[in-house]
Amino acid sequence: MKALRHPALGRGFARGWLGAGYLFLYLPIVALVVFSFSDSSIPNSWGGFTLRWYRALAQDNEIVHGLWLSLRIAFFTACGSVLLGTLAAFALVKYRRFAGRTLFTGMVNAPLVMPEVIIGLSLLLMLVSVQKALGVPERGLLTIWLGHLLLGMAYATVVVRARLQDLNPQLEEAAMDLGARPWTVFCLVTLPMIAQALLSAWLLTFTLSLDDVVLSAFLSGPGATTLPLVIFSRARLGLNPSVNAVATLIVLVVAVFTVCASLAIARAERRRQREIAQATTPPRRIR
Repeated sequence: MKALRHPALGRGFARGWLGAGYLFLYLPIVALVVFSFSDSSIPNSWGGFTLRWYRALAQDNEIVHGLWLSLRIAFFTACGSVLLGTLAAFALVKYRRFAGRTLFTGMVNAPLVMPEVIIGLSLLLMLVSVQKALGVPERGLLTIWLGHLLLGMAYATVVVRARLQDLNPQLEEAAMDLGARPWTVFCLVTLPMIAQALLSAWLLTFTLSLDDVVLSAFLSGPGATTLPLVIFSRARLGLNPSVNAVATLIVLVVAVFTVCASLAIARAERRRQREIAQATTPPRRIR
């Protein structure tokens, strides 16, 4: 214990644990990418370099259809979650008191702590009852999207609400004192300040929807099988490296979008800090 109190040993110990954590998280992804170029038909066996599994994806209609369906559902889920989550966050932050606020807060946060199995089962029973009564909706893209939207809205609300709580209300009040209408204040003052949170919420909900298995399994129907369900069904019968190839492509696309979003957020934050500094710096007196 005395050795760990030494600054150099403490830093080395911390870096060692950090490195071990990164290896635990990212080494399987690196192995997946490497074996996607293997010529062997066994997913975790190296048989020489090849690109045939990437070429085979073009003929694998099940994977291509599942990927396209997952991307569409994830896109619409992210957009809908950000919209509804922003409205819910504004209601909770801007309006401290209204009838049913406690119930509304609990309903918004419930999907965060409730097991997805329970959410999926309850949605399935509700949609089956609605379908028997009205004849719609058929289980497929729409029902999967509704389930993902329910979960994504809760996460988006948390992200946007945290950003709204950190905003300086005097900026909005100053804009209204200068004659700006509420919608103008939102578009010109509030929206630019929460844009980073909206982008973060969009990326988070897009990722959650893209890799969801439990809700999709309950709410999918014939001809509407997402990519995670395709991979899960094939894992029970035996995988081939084509799954590694499609996973590598997804990792590449997500990594590119994440890097671009991080750069955009950092650039916007620096610009905002410069604007705040210029606005708060008193003008120099002319002698």
